[in-house]
Amino acid sequence: PPRCSPSWGRAMCDSLCLVRPDGTLFAKSSDRAVGEVQVVEWHPPRPAGGTLRTQYLEVDDAGACAVVGSRPTWLWGFEHGVNEHRVAIGNERVWTTDDPTAAPPALIGMDLVRLGLERATSAAEAIDVMTALLERHGQGGAAESPGGEPYWSSFLVADPAEAWVLETSGTSRAARRTGAGGGVAISNRLSL
Repeated sequence: PPRCSPSWGRAMCDSLCLVRPDGTLFAKSSDRAVGEVQVVEWHPPRPAGGTLRTQYLEVDDAGACAVVGSRPTWLWGFEHGVNEHRVAIGNERVWTTDDPTAAPPALIGMDLVRLGLERATSAAEAIDVMTALLERHGQGGAAESPGGEPYWSSFLVADPAEAWVLETSGTSRAARRTGAGGGVAISNRLSL
């Protein structure tokens, strides 16, 4: 069959959630490189002030709530995580007609996951935080082990009341809300 995307023939990332009155289920699988070590980290709350060094940029530090996240050891950002307000975020690699190799280094999807978790008290607020950062700083740079390829990201963002899908291509984006009682899954394909 024809090659559908650069992910053809390799494992795919997936995130899913189900928002129910008795709780929210959130799950994430990853197709990171074999042998790439991921760590699970807890970071305590942090007051605002100064700057943060993300993977490729320095950004203003707006402070942080407590977060737990998983990341490859060479990355600053998280592949997925949850914060003290029960906001969970996971990201997936996606391809569009926009060429990510032409974008200068900026924020990568994992930076947006971590910043969204650090700065948001709800899923809707995380969408606002992430899209504002994307608009201000852009998206670009390798998000695989050093020397790997750049790519765009889609995100699944959930809290106990709702979930959102956020898909990006450069600084362009689209978002859709799923309310209580709904479920949603994302993978390496655009769905909005």
